[in-house]
Amino acid sequence: MTEPRPYEALLAKGEERRQRILEVAQRLLARNGWRATTVAQIAAEAGVTPAGLLHHFESKAQLLHAVLALRDADDDEHADRQGDIIEQLENVAARFERSPERVRMFTVLQAENLEPEAPLHDRLLFRYHASVETVAEGIRRGQRDGRFRSDLDAAEKAVEVIAFINGMETSWLLDPSIPLVTVFREYVRSLERDLTRDVAPSVIASP
Repeated sequence: MTEPRPYEALLAKGEERRQRILEVAQRLLARNGWRATTVAQIAAEAGVTPAGLLHHFESKAQLLHAVLALRDADDDEHADRQGDIIEQLENVAARFERSPERVRMFTVLQAENLEPEAPLHDRLLFRYHASVETVAEGIRRGQRDGRFRSDLDAAEKAVEVIAFINGMETSWLLDPSIPLVTVFREYVRSLERDLTRDVAPSVIASP
């Protein structure tokens, strides 16, 4: 077997260290928030010096964005934004259970960045608008196909859906005994009944 070249080994080691920093940052941010988490704390727990951390992330702000980018990439990997909106919403509970620490981190950072001058406010606001639009477009596809009611404002309904998801994130983090899958299933069934009210059954059942 060919031995890896020295620079390849160094690149691999650097990437491994970068991932460890991100994992530690995610854990500390979920527990303490960004205000109470310092670069020195993250570096110490990741086993690097502060200078070593800043070699991978030029500032605390850049590290915060990188942690959120990791969360966004995980969402993108497990979501089908062109798929059936009802099916996709049912799968959200699985995302919670698959990555509880990531959900906790996002919820904490969102609460800490409500003010416009907060470092992650613009990014989180953009992500919120993108989530609302994704759900709204899923509803519009159903309306164009004749599966969903045409008299319903897709954008307003999407705001309700995202509010439910955000609320469930906080509720479940406070009380992990909540039967997450059951609650999501019942909400989605209720949503589907509302979306399809007065639509011909043959249309609803069509692919």
